[in-house]
Amino acid sequence: MVVALGGNAIAPPGADDPASQLQAVDAAMDKVAELVDEGYDVALTHGNGPQVGNLMIKNQLARDVVPAVPLDWCVAQTQATIGYLIVSCLERALTGRGIRRIVSALTTRVLVDRDDPAFEHPTKPIGRYLPEAEARAHMADGEIWAESGPKGWRRLVPSPHPRAILDVDAALRLLGDGNVVVCAGGGGIPMVREGDRLTGVEAVLDKDLSASLLARTISAERLVIATDVQAAAVRFGTSDQRWLGRVTPGQLRELAAAGEFDAGSMGPKIEACAEFVEVTGKRAVISSLESLVEGAAGRAGTVVEPVAL
Repeated sequence: MVVALGGNAIAPPGADDPASQLQAVDAAMDKVAELVDEGYDVALTHGNGPQVGNLMIKNQLARDVVPAVPLDWCVAQTQATIGYLIVSCLERALTGRGIRRIVSALTTRVLVDRDDPAFEHPTKPIGRYLPEAEARAHMADGEIWAESGPKGWRRLVPSPHPRAILDVDAALRLLGDGNVVVCAGGGGIPMVREGDRLTGVEAVLDKDLSASLLARTISAERLVIATDVQAAAVRFGTSDQRWLGRVTPGQLRELAAAGEFDAGSMGPKIEACAEFVEVTGKRAVISSLESLVEGAAGRAGTVVEPVAL
């Protein structure tokens, strides 16, 4: 099973200091340990939007003191930091259940196309919300920002489609040895091929799309996307909101085409699940972190299956 943890499982809104992040990861890993205890072999991936955004702000504030680092470096740094937290917290949670299992975090690169149109049209929000005046000050330095609802403005960066998990052989070796593996964190470090060289690029990949690719590549039986709501919904946030239960990829795509899912949040989760089920004929689930075990079993959340029941 591939489990994709949303950013709120690591850095809840308004609580992205190190102590709060450690507390959040600790709570999330209790749920993952429960999955392992149920007998699932788990590969974990995670978001990193808040962490990458914070690093970019630090880059800007310190640019006259130390050299700024590119976005792919920031993704690699957050993979290491979040991976270290997940490994330490999950080890604790597994030991508390009497489970002896090695947890390994893998620095993971993901191939993208150099000519992906996303490089010309940045859409991926990262970092914290800022008031319009502060956002426009950053825009004067060449960054792209957009209004993102009542919370304020967020920076937008390119998010090309993931094409291949470059370090999948290492992940498969670790899984084959019985490890719980943390990989493709933050969607993976985005790389392009330039002749015989792989080069990092200024982008952030969507962790849900990379999770779907990872799940297909390692022949996972299930993809579970844990988020901060109980399921996907139509007419979300309105008095007419309706949670989605069991659906097919085709039904999800019809709803997506009708504009039901926000491109910056639920949209990629819908695409990731539909793609996984269409390619593999297996099950994908969108559920809350609190209902992770029930979601994995198909008893909670939005359960995506190839044929309507």
